[in-house]
Amino acid sequence: MNGKPAIFLTAEWKHLVMLNYAADSDTIQALRELTPPGTELDSWNGKVLVSMVGFLFLNTRLLKIPVPFHRDFEEVNLRFYVRRRQGSEWRRGVVFVREIVPLRAVATLARLCYGEKYMATRMSHRVVPPSSPSSSSFTPIGGADYQWLHKGRFCSVSAKFSGIPELPAAGSEQEFITEHYWGYSGRIRRPTLEYEVEHPRWRVWNALEPVLDCDPATLYGPRFQSTLSAAPSSAFVAEGSPVSVRWGTPVLS
Repeated sequence: MNGKPAIFLTAEWKHLVMLNYAADSDTIQALRELTPPGTELDSWNGKVLVSMVGFLFLNTRLLKIPVPFHRDFEEVNLRFYVRRRQGSEWRRGVVFVREIVPLRAVATLARLCYGEKYMATRMSHRVVPPSSPSSSSFTPIGGADYQWLHKGRFCSVSAKFSGIPELPAAGSEQEFITEHYWGYSGRIRRPTLEYEVEHPRWRVWNALEPVLDCDPATLYGPRFQSTLSAAPSSAFVAEGSPVSVRWGTPVLS
């Protein structure tokens, strides 16, 4: 026994479109208000970053049990980055501003178990990975597009990508974004929950033609409008992998 909480969920997260934005002063103030007690905002090279992420949730199991009709689905989320001191180490993690899925039961369970701000709505996706020149159906440029319905129109986050994915360079923004292995949730009215997300390092493609098509103010509030309307500071597509999410435990202050 390693003393860790039991695994709550296993799945595969695949083809993660990650558009990353340097937060302006209005957004930073909003993030400070959303930062769970016991954690602090994390930054990369002095920049506070927020990420729009769209990906596929595949082969999902809860407590090792597959749930019929709830195994494969899309998710789009807006997240930011925090850290928490635990003994001699910093635990780097993410906090979600909002997560969007197409399944009401998934959204309800996540709100109840982790206190996450989920929204269920109609969604769709199109993913075409690039193939090698030796492939019988050579596709030099791939693409991933995740769409969701909000206030009567479809929004989307998408990117094109090509070549062979590679591990992020040490100290790069790509490494900072992909290598946060803790999640935190909770507001002033409830204890902060900390949960571990386990997965190998992800290989990434540099994104071509990244696009975010939505109204940030109606989705996330007016203080996110300017940040998410600007060009992303970086954009890439992560290959993804199997993941395990452990039960959350309260952060003791």
